[in-house]
Amino acid sequence: MESGSMGSGRSTLFLTSSSFLGPQRNGPCCPPGLPAITILGSGDFSRALALRMLRTGFRVVVGSRRPKQASHYFPHVVDVTHYEEAVGKANVLFLAIRREHYSALWDLKHLLEGKVLVDVSNNRRVNQYPESNAEYLSSLLPACTVVKGFNVISAWAMQQNYPMDASTHVYICSDSVAARQQVIELARLLHFRPVDMGPLSSSQDIENMPLRLFPGWRGPVLTAVALSIFFFSYSFVRDVIHPYVRSSQSDFYKIPMEVVNRTLPAVALTLLALVYLAGQVAAGHQLYYGTKYRQFPGWLEGWLRCRKQLGLLSFFLAAVHVFYSLCLPMRRSERYQLLNTAYQQVHAEVESTWNEEEVWRVEMYVSFGVMSLGLLSLLAITSLPSVHSALNWREFSFIQSTLGYMALLIATLHGLLFGWRKAFQWEMYHFYLPPSFVPALALPVCVVLGKGLLLLPCLARPLRMIRRGREQSHRQDGLSRLEPVGAAVSPERVTIM
Repeated sequence: MESGSMGSGRSTLFLTSSSFLGPQRNGPCCPPGLPAITILGSGDFSRALALRMLRTGFRVVVGSRRPKQASHYFPHVVDVTHYEEAVGKANVLFLAIRREHYSALWDLKHLLEGKVLVDVSNNRRVNQYPESNAEYLSSLLPACTVVKGFNVISAWAMQQNYPMDASTHVYICSDSVAARQQVIELARLLHFRPVDMGPLSSSQDIENMPLRLFPGWRGPVLTAVALSIFFFSYSFVRDVIHPYVRSSQSDFYKIPMEVVNRTLPAVALTLLALVYLAGQVAAGHQLYYGTKYRQFPGWLEGWLRCRKQLGLLSFFLAAVHVFYSLCLPMRRSERYQLLNTAYQQVHAEVESTWNEEEVWRVEMYVSFGVMSLGLLSLLAITSLPSVHSALNWREFSFIQSTLGYMALLIATLHGLLFGWRKAFQWEMYHFYLPPSFVPALALPVCVVLGKGLLLLPCLARPLRMIRRGREQSHRQDGLSRLEPVGAAVSPERVTIM
């Protein structure tokens, strides 16, 4: 569970931290009430952590095997000394050395008694050892209290001094509740967001976190890949295999450009529809049970959590689709077809083939495409921490929810104008399959219609009351009240980017 937000004043937090960390000796650069922190190790992470602490106002002591050599890499206000002397200058120590060097702490065993030792080490692969580094350290030094934390943060992120609302999460665990709270408060002071992971047995999971490659993107990426395979195969069968089977016409040259360019918008539009479909399913869940305090099913909660990734993938594919479309006239095949059409027109003695309806269709089709991409770009920009932090809740919700639905609606109209009457022409059904835009628009049209249903007064009013906290008692029989539903995932905040 994530800890509370940062306090309103810096001095208040320092006094709170002092009470947590205990009385400390004040150095010349440390105002009264601020504790000193010791870092054992002088590598890159140690230097980045020391700079972060100095900016916050702490006095920093660094323990090193070669203090004279290491002192050249730290600011002059940092006290760089031997391990033995550094251990005695603080009650909270950060251990920034690798597991294979833990044996160097054996001689400091008597000095570490009663200290809080924060292990920030990482491994080179998942589950590299039978027990976590923190658990091994705790068995090696039972006289001190071991806390696992700060290992997920890179040295680059440690050097940044971001405000609290745009910082990196810090996962912390320990068997000692008091020590855990000390480090949590320290993480807040360093402008990070601490997450309490409970006892030290969770340290194995925390140590594996930095080794996982894009863990939050796995589901969305697999979804995008599956949709890409489906729509690519669908277009390939209709537009390449069908003419070859029926009339031995070789259209395999269309695969690199035309087939891919039909796949990209179909996947992008479907992903964008999946973003808002999750919120509608959550709204239906709340309407059915008459409360917002009932826990979502696991699959729905995971779906709600990955809306941002789905939205960003949709924007990326839509942008690539635009570049592909701009490149279509450059192809040699397109030039040949244009010349052949002109020749046939001259041969048939046709002076003009102007089609007013077709001209308007293409003009509106392109215009809607540009507008939808512009709105998607706005959604993507507001996902940047610097932009997000400059918006209040109402502004952010308006962009992500209202403008997001407008982007979905305009993109759907873009697809409908592309298809126009082809869905009603039997000759367009190759192998009895409808044109490619029909399956691509199926889910977006359903989501747009679903949004229209949720705007009806008979559904909008009870949903609004439920989200304000009202409960319908006839749905609450035998149900336990949970506070609140989706603390980390809110269906009301349709945040896709």
